[in-house]
Amino acid sequence: MRKFLRNLFPVAFVLALMVFSGCSVPKEHRGSKDVLFQASTINALLAGVYDGDMTFRTLRQHGDFGLGTVNRLDGEMIGLDGKFYQIKTDGKAYLIPDTMKTPFAEVAFFNPDTTFKIKDSIGNYVQLKSYLSRWLSVKNIFYAIKIEGTFSYIKTRSVPSQKKPYPLLVNVVKHQATFEFHQAKGTLAGFWCPAYVKGIGVPGYHFHFITDDRKAGGHLLACRMKNVTVQIDPISAFYMVLPQSKAFDKINLTVGKQKELEKVEK
Repeated sequence: MRKFLRNLFPVAFVLALMVFSGCSVPKEHRGSKDVLFQASTINALLAGVYDGDMTFRTLRQHGDFGLGTVNRLDGEMIGLDGKFYQIKTDGKAYLIPDTMKTPFAEVAFFNPDTTFKIKDSIGNYVQLKSYLSRWLSVKNIFYAIKIEGTFSYIKTRSVPSQKKPYPLLVNVVKHQATFEFHQAKGTLAGFWCPAYVKGIGVPGYHFHFITDDRKAGGHLLACRMKNVTVQIDPISAFYMVLPQSKAFDKINLTVGKQKELEKVEK
């Protein structure tokens, strides 16, 4: 089926914008292996909407793999094998309880089509993105990407919990904590999203890292690696659920925030 989708142009793409009200995607799509499910928009997060109404119990119904954050923007979130972890500014990873909520998250059921080993030395994050892009044959769909192995160098960050009135995310990251790992066994989990999601999601690559012992990690800032295993899962459908809150209703989402996003990601 995915091979057919790769050769199909224009790509079959489903976009549903729905308001969260206890349920989300239609029953026929719940548990689908080819859906990227997203809670809220990246521009809402950039604007300081840090309180969501979706619990991780609900989020888990839509994916076992992904990334995002938690309410009050208290650290970075990574999801692997159906478990979700919060990396706080102490650099440690904590298992997230079902009752905790998220203001922004992207998840999918990871079912890779492609697996390969990077045998060349990757000297930085830019080289990694260039290498991976050779394997993304269609640029109008989404990809879930998992990279596992021993990384010669990883640099990550996390952001501190915020108090109301919430500042813009571009100001929050000025106070981020950064962490460095050497010869670290672990996993990078992330997505590649097409350019047209600008304002809704994060165009291009977005990765979070966690160590094999699930004790540390964060949002990826820099990396070096060799002999790591890459798995790629093409995704041809996208569902987004919008939060029900006064904060979300009042923000201005008509203003472009791409420059702010670039500062936040770097």
